[in-house]
Amino acid sequence: MSQSKTRRTLDDIIRFTSSVGESSTFIGSIDTTDNVIVRGTVIGDSKIDGIVVIESSGKWLGNIRGHTFVIKGQVEGDITALYKIEIQKSAQLIGNIYSPRIAIERGAIHDGHVNMEHKPQITTFKEKRSKNNSTTEVKSYKK
Repeated sequence: MSQSKTRRTLDDIIRFTSSVGESSTFIGSIDTTDNVIVRGTVIGDSKIDGIVVIESSGKWLGNIRGHTFVIKGQVEGDITALYKIEIQKSAQLIGNIYSPRIAIERGAIHDGHVNMEHKPQITTFKEKRSKNNSTTEVKSYKK
C-alpha cells in the first residue's frame, strides 16, 4: 500500500489522544473512544472505539477490538474492527482478523483466519394487512 492510500484512513484524524512511546511498555487494558498510536509495546486486551495505528516499531500482545486499524508493526492476538483493517507490508500479524473491510498489502505476514462476514441487521415489523384482521410479526433481514 502506498503512502497516499494510507493517508486516506488517517486524513480525518485531528490528533492521537493516547500514545505508547517507542521505548515504552504498557501492560493492561486500554478502553477509550479516542484514537491511539503505538510505537512501543502494549501487553493486554483492549477495546478502542477510535482509530488504532500500530507503527513499524510497535508491538501489541493481546486481543484488540476497535473501529479502524492500521497495522505496520507486530501483533500477536485477534483483531476485531467494526469498520476496517489495513495491514501494511511491514506488518507481522499472528491471530485472527474480523472486519467487514480488510486490506493486506503484499509483503505483510499474516498467520490466522480472516473473517469478513457481515451479520445482517434484523428489522421486525407488524404486518397489518390480513383477511381476518389479525396481526402477524414478520422479520426482515437487511445487509
